[in-house]
Amino acid sequence: MRALIQRVTDARVTVAGAVVGAVVGEIGPGLLVLVCAMPQDDSATARRLAGKIARLRIFRDAAGKMNLSLTQTGGAALVVSQFTLAADLRGNRPGFSAAAPPDLGERLCRDFVDSLAGEGIPTATGIFGADMAVALTNDGPVTIWMDSDAL
Repeated sequence: MRALIQRVTDARVTVAGAVVGAVVGEIGPGLLVLVCAMPQDDSATARRLAGKIARLRIFRDAAGKMNLSLTQTGGAALVVSQFTLAADLRGNRPGFSAAAPPDLGERLCRDFVDSLAGEGIPTATGIFGADMAVALTNDGPVTIWMDSDAL
């Protein structure tokens, strides 16, 4: 799995211009996680990536150092599926065939969200496969690229 992680003071995802119920989400301080499943991934991959992100020490401590994790700060995570993280950029028009097929991608994104919630992280999500608008206030800015193959 691949993830682009952004430390945020707030973030929200909308579909058709409106935040609706629990399916389309909004968070305060925490992490916006754009996540992409790859064909070779499985539930164990999703759990491993979620655990790494939950314990990633990128939040400021009392001394202003990046020394605290999401589990320590009580922040939330907004998880948005993002198949474009699998882009093949050899030409001028990106290809996305390296991403997991939609049925597998959706299941693994759900496994990822469930694993983050299992770490005690309040989570919100977008709608898998929907055309979404994501708004955020990047804190820092802190943006980190993560690939489960490198963990």
